[in-house]
Amino acid sequence: MPCRRKRLIHHSLVAQGFASRRICKILRLSHAHVKALEGMSDEALIEQIRALAFQHKRYGYRRIWVLLRRQGILIGLKRLKRLWKKERLQVKKRRKRPRRPGVSVLIPEKAQSPNHVWTVDFVHDRLSRGGSLRLLSVVDEFTRQCLCLRVERSLKSEQVRETLEVLFKDYGKPLYLRSDNGSEFIARSLQHWLKEHGTKPLFIEPGSPWQNGKCESFNGKLRDECLNMEQFDSLKEAQVVIEAWRDEYNSFRPHSALGYQTPDQFAHCWQTTHPSNGCHSSDPLREVV
Repeated sequence: MPCRRKRLIHHSLVAQGFASRRICKILRLSHAHVKALEGMSDEALIEQIRALAFQHKRYGYRRIWVLLRRQGILIGLKRLKRLWKKERLQVKKRRKRPRRPGVSVLIPEKAQSPNHVWTVDFVHDRLSRGGSLRLLSVVDEFTRQCLCLRVERSLKSEQVRETLEVLFKDYGKPLYLRSDNGSEFIARSLQHWLKEHGTKPLFIEPGSPWQNGKCESFNGKLRDECLNMEQFDSLKEAQVVIEAWRDEYNSFRPHSALGYQTPDQFAHCWQTTHPSNGCHSSDPLREVV
């Protein structure tokens, strides 16, 4: 029997004086869910939905649904979608440039656990007064956690090494570091330092950004939800705002690839269920590659 029909039966029986909990048990309905739905009209729900939608302008209805459930509002996804369309809150998709289809290739070394594969890349932006900004993003491919977003006017291989050195102390050493063939990443000093720490580089093929898909996806979210929504007047302002967004991304933003958990929640669940496999310290692939 459809859930909506069950709720109609529940409503009619309660109106006749029957106990709500008893009816829910017979119909196999969640009593808390029924009470939550009964307690909120469409107008009250729309007010909550609009508040979240304006606070998180690039979130779709599925992420708003997760945020409502965190607040204890157990609304059905279909009902939310109906109200979402009614209020015309659909997020406009960014227009993508058409690409010619290429040859499909296997992505080397798919991450199997935290600290197995980290990925690094650069993102560029500009200040409102015309100065340039360069961002170094470091992402754990397995947990999707953004470990660092360093924002400077310019970044060279020495700054990349300094950033990784701090992250190695805070999070442990990854087995592999994936990147493109930028001069900052292929520098001999950085490669020698990585070799000393037992981390092996994974360079994608030139002109093949899809081989670094996790980082490209993260960079797209960073630009869509932060860089395109903000105007920075100074380097310090950019550093503060972007770091706040990184914290929100890790600890608040529901991630669709992680079952709408946050990256921090996913990493915590993994560490709880795999206490001995947290850093992949004895990965046999280290000897193969």
